Amino acid sequence: MVNKDHKNLQYYKFSAYGFLKNLRFFDAFFILFLVQQGLSYSEIGVLYAVREISINLIEIPSGMLADAFGRRRVLIFSFLSYILSFLIFYMSNSFLLYLPAFILFGAGDAFRSGTHKGLIMTYLKQKGWSNLKISYYGHTRSWSQRGSALSSLIAGTIIFAGGNYQNIFLLSTIPYVLNLFLILSYPEELDDMLKPAKKKTFAQTFRSFISALKDLKVVKLISHAALHSAYLKAIKDYIQVVMIQVALLFPLITGIERYKQNGLMIGLFYFVIYVMSSFASKFAINFEQKSKNIVILTLFAGFGAGVLSGFFYGIDYVIIALISFIFIYIIENIRKPILTGYVADRVPEEILSSVLSAQSQIKTIMTAGIALIFGFIADRLGIAWSMCITSSILIIFMLIITFIRPNKS
Repeated sequence: MVNKDHKNLQYYKFSAYGFLKNLRFFDAFFILFLVQQGLSYSEIGVLYAVREISINLIEIPSGMLADAFGRRRVLIFSFLSYILSFLIFYMSNSFLLYLPAFILFGAGDAFRSGTHKGLIMTYLKQKGWSNLKISYYGHTRSWSQRGSALSSLIAGTIIFAGGNYQNIFLLSTIPYVLNLFLILSYPEELDDMLKPAKKKTFAQTFRSFISALKDLKVVKLISHAALHSAYLKAIKDYIQVVMIQVALLFPLITGIERYKQNGLMIGLFYFVIYVMSSFASKFAINFEQKSKNIVILTLFAGFGAGVLSGFFYGIDYVIIALISFIFIYIIENIRKPILTGYVADRVPEEILSSVLSAQSQIKTIMTAGIALIFGFIADRLGIAWSMCITSSILIIFMLIITFIRPNKS
């Protein structure tokens, strides 16, 4: 377990990184912003598709570049991409100009995914603290969720006060610039380049990466890690529909327009979600120690919560539906530190960023598939049924691959 002896300056830097990274004030209202700018839902769909394609094309090469040339350097490039995309969103109101903004945003995601986790694992190895992988990462990740909580609260307050959606992007550049300087302050040895004998070429990193993926246990582990994350990413924006229904149960504040009150309520709901997620991440190690089958159990629990959320939303028990949905977030933040620790135990440290980037790419592909299924059903039967059916399909899929074994002849 992490104790005060492990909470040195670098621990607080890792924690501050996650906190600042998740101060994306626009997240809870991103689609509302795009609609306000006059974009159709078809154009928004194209922009989201462009972002996912960008992530897919860059994901694995970015991880190998990080392992070959330095994770710290790749992270710096990632945040420069984010900042530039935010500035384009702030200054533009055109679909064509939003295209490069989404590409830059996707590049930022691709170059960031797995890279900072790799830095943390390198640091723990250098300090001789590798046995703390799950607990240490869970602690630092909990600060990411606190950042999301504060971000939601600030964003909701801005909308409540009548602020402009576009200004939120300009405000979001501030924590990202701070994070850029924070990364620059990381010790250079975390780039794994102090000893020339250990320096790997891109080709060597690629060969090591391919070798790691020949291990079926590694592939199964990163696939299990990716599946629940993909599930949440594909359906998470639909929680706003449930939130609006819950917000309507509250009486209208005199003199306040309904959309402003709803904006504040959504911010408050997200604040509660991320505070709970923060605690889930921090104490993930406690769940891991209590069950040897935590990976499978949490998968079923997350999908089961989705079924319940859809069922209760369908019969107008919207508060219970929202609580069930929140449980999916909690499950995700229990799983993330545990699975990251498991993957780090299975693969060589020098290619960890590459493998985690592969995991992120698998997640992106799964997200696209789940989103297509969800959207297809929702268009025909509604969100409640789509939630139930999509989650049930995933439960059935997991039952088949978990418990049915081929007969040996």
